[in-house]
Amino acid sequence: MRESDPRAHGDAPVAAATAIGTFGLSICYDLRFPELYRHVVRRGATMLTVPSAFTALTGRAHWEPLVRARAIENQAYLLAPNQYGLNPHGFEDYGNSMVVDPWGQVVARAGVGEEVLLATIDPDQVARVRRQMPCLDHARLR
Repeated sequence: MRESDPRAHGDAPVAAATAIGTFGLSICYDLRFPELYRHVVRRGATMLTVPSAFTALTGRAHWEPLVRARAIENQAYLLAPNQYGLNPHGFEDYGNSMVVDPWGQVVARAGVGEEVLLATIDPDQVARVRRQMPCLDHARLR
């Protein structure tokens, strides 16, 4: 079994409006598909969620670069909880849960144990970054 072995997929990208903002919903393997995040941002998402089970092998190489890239290119907060320890398939999961701001700065990060992360989410920062660098307005999706 590999991380990339599909279980099932959804029919459409999901942006869920809540009282505290609109969340773009995804899971770990989705981090490798930037188009998904652009779609949920176009649907109003200012925060992206990526609950994950990245293994230690791919986590060491790809976790932080992918998490930060999705936050930067979508000018959104990215909330990325990641499992740690031995998973049911016999792989070691990476941990290192993170919260990244729209500028790509890691504002909270866990290690490889059980932790609770607290981070301040500033909706004005999303608006400010998007206004100062209007990349999302200039993107062309087909």
